[in-house]
Amino acid sequence: MTDKPTVSVLGTGIMGAAMARNLCRAGLDVRVWNRTREKAEPLAAAGARVADSPAEAVEGADVVVTMLYDGETVLDTLREAAPALRPGTVWAQCTTAGTDLIGRLAAFAGEHGLVFYDAPVLGTREPAETGQLTVLAAGPEEGRERVAPVFDAVGAKTVWTGDDGSAGSASRLKLVANSWVLAVTAAAGEALALAKALDVDPRQFLDLIAGGPLDMGYLRAKATLVLEDKLSPASFAVATAEKDARLIVAAGERAGVRLDVAAATADRLARAAAQGHADEDMAASYFASFEKKPAT
Repeated sequence: MTDKPTVSVLGTGIMGAAMARNLCRAGLDVRVWNRTREKAEPLAAAGARVADSPAEAVEGADVVVTMLYDGETVLDTLREAAPALRPGTVWAQCTTAGTDLIGRLAAFAGEHGLVFYDAPVLGTREPAETGQLTVLAAGPEEGRERVAPVFDAVGAKTVWTGDDGSAGSASRLKLVANSWVLAVTAAAGEALALAKALDVDPRQFLDLIAGGPLDMGYLRAKATLVLEDKLSPASFAVATAEKDARLIVAAGERAGVRLDVAAATADRLARAAAQGHADEDMAASYFASFEKKPAT
């Protein structure tokens, strides 16, 4: 393998497409695949080769990156790719898959001689597009130089959490981080909804907390999306956020921890999706506070 590995990106949604573009900008040889080919085709203009199947995408790849909807989708896709996977290929599993499937993913890697890195990323559309994600990674120290060009191209930093990807330490940290992100998003939506219901200008609320300990940039970012009706294109879609919330709740249950806020957030996101906001930014959970869409 050269200093610039050949990389296969399986999954070119919001995050995968942005990551693939940054891999191309870094001068890497990039192959991409997506179940809906139309979502992958624009990446050809960035220099990526669009494959018709997972097996075609991974053939000859030094590093395989999976950025798909969930862990089951990852397993299904890798099974399709299996005939073309070479022993010794590095697999950077970047999908937020939760903790339950890590063992099965690692076992698949072992069966096919892959070098497995548990490597979810922290960040949404904008940092993904600018290569400013934080990569949370666990995997063997020997061989990290092979995956480093990939992580460096898509992220501003890599946080190593362990040397055994099968232990899921990176995925566990990702769930903890996402639990905070989702809680803040849900609370922001409820505060805006309450302001609407009580005939309070939400900007008055934001002015009230400005510069104090209750203020935070993330609250303002999500509030702005709602107040200025800029929920599309999504940075982190409602449907994906609901999936992550349910992974968080399930992980807590297995660990004997009750996560009431995460469970309520999952339900809010499900209601917003049912109202037609599934593909909008997760800030659209705001609408779950209302039976009908509120007048502007």
